[in-house]
Amino acid sequence: MKTLKETKCGETVRVSKLEGEGAVRRRIMDMGITKGALVYVRKVAPLGDPIEVTVRGYELSLRKDDAEKILVE
Repeated sequence: MKTLKETKCGETVRVSKLEGEGAVRRRIMDMGITKGALVYVRKVAPLGDPIEVTVRGYELSLRKDDAEKILVE
């Protein structure tokens, strides 16, 4: 499995698992990134932070550290 951080620009992936605990995990889930959700990686900043994705019909920017906690297939 790879993480959302390792996903290339232009790819669509499905969330398979969320790592992390407590407030970090809850924040990711509150943004709509849950198991089974489709995530399209729109843009990645030149230094890799942040990553712009489309999930459930809206755009979202994620920190590199948060994207590392999202396992995708």
